[in-house]
Amino acid sequence: MIKRLLLKKDINSLLSGAFDESTGLKRALSTFELVSLGVGGIVGAGIFVLTGNAAAQYAGPAVTLSFLLALVACGFAGFCYAELASMIPVAGSAYTYAYASMGEFIAWIIGWDLILEYFLGATTVAIGWSGYVVSFLKDLDITFPRKLSGPLISYNPTLNSWHLTGNIFNLPAFTIILIVTILLITGIRASSRANTAIVIIKVAILLVFITTGLFYIKPELWHPFIPPNTGTFGSFGMSGILRAAGLVFFAYIGFDSVSTAASEAKNPQKSLPVGILGSLAICTLLYISVSLILTGIVHYSKLGGPAPIATATDAMGLTFLATLIKIGAIAGLTSVILVLVLGQTRIFYAMSKDGLLPPMFSLIHKRYRTPHVSTIVVGVAASLASTLLPIDIVSELVSIGTLLAFFIVCAGVLILKYTRPEIKRIFSVPWGPVIPVGGMISCLYLMAALPSGTWYRLVIWLILGLIVYFTYSIKKSSLNKTT
Repeated sequence: MIKRLLLKKDINSLLSGAFDESTGLKRALSTFELVSLGVGGIVGAGIFVLTGNAAAQYAGPAVTLSFLLALVACGFAGFCYAELASMIPVAGSAYTYAYASMGEFIAWIIGWDLILEYFLGATTVAIGWSGYVVSFLKDLDITFPRKLSGPLISYNPTLNSWHLTGNIFNLPAFTIILIVTILLITGIRASSRANTAIVIIKVAILLVFITTGLFYIKPELWHPFIPPNTGTFGSFGMSGILRAAGLVFFAYIGFDSVSTAASEAKNPQKSLPVGILGSLAICTLLYISVSLILTGIVHYSKLGGPAPIATATDAMGLTFLATLIKIGAIAGLTSVILVLVLGQTRIFYAMSKDGLLPPMFSLIHKRYRTPHVSTIVVGVAASLASTLLPIDIVSELVSIGTLLAFFIVCAGVLILKYTRPEIKRIFSVPWGPVIPVGGMISCLYLMAALPSGTWYRLVIWLILGLIVYFTYSIKKSSLNKTT
């Protein structure tokens, strides 16, 4: 049994089939579109919401340093993703990488875990999208009913209890995921063009905010740059910077979705590393610039609301810009939902092709050449989840799921460096084992900072995954045909 669980996919066979058009997926994405896909997946709730909360509660103006610390973990993982994507340019992302380096069992674990990142990530962002839309409608003197825009259940961490909220349905969240689902079914080219257009809009709006904000900065608001610790760990000071880094880590989630589109990239071995690292670099510059502008216009203690950038534009007296920012936020969150649903369906596609999930998940639409059944299942399930669950619980599960995926990717690079050094690498992680080991350590540290309740839920989720694997997947695995 142990030997069976350690069976791996042969990397050479993966490479030989990397450009096999018989998969049915259409290779249509350019390098620019892959970068846009990464930016579309990253720039969303993090920059429009979490920046202000992290500054107000934990780090003050030094939230800029928190973004740099979070970038360290994501940067390590980004380099590792880039190497593996250039080696194994096929759909499946971390799942496929784990299959080739650590065997089927670990691949199943990471594939099951990635559901937390992509599926629940889309759910989280849809809930945030709903909040921004309701707020925007309020600015237009249109009141959207609370009972139709909130979760059905809520969680009280202090009492460790769940209760009904009295709401009926989160209609905006439900609707946006269904719209994105329909768009994804119609084809990767149409989806990519829509994402690129949205990315251009939201980046342009952020650049307008940054350039305008330069003229309203009050340098005295940056002093002290690192507010003194209040006597509690995580409440400002150096520990506050570290705690804020764990919070804003969520802001970087999405760059790895570039690797899920490997089977639809025109030149994946060269363009995937550029897409992954390029989108990380662009978003880091945006995050640092926005956080400096925010804390230079408004005292950090006043940035804890749901729309900190709008708070800053109000302080500048530019109400038209506040409306523009909300439009940018809505556009930004829309593209994040699109990228995350796309990533989840491609992972399901890869797992289904390997026999670990039912064949319906790898069915390709004859006209649109997309995994339409998988997309429908993910879209409907995410729509329903967005109407039921509270955003805080879901976001914590997304973070721990993503960190576990990053950890395994870094470990996979390390393993393949020593077990398969002869494999050609278009892009190679520099400095030997330093970056992979640094990525593993960084991910473990950030995971350790998450609440114990999140760990319990992760364990329960993984137990459910083991049940599915040993009752279905291990019997249907394509490896059975070769063993």
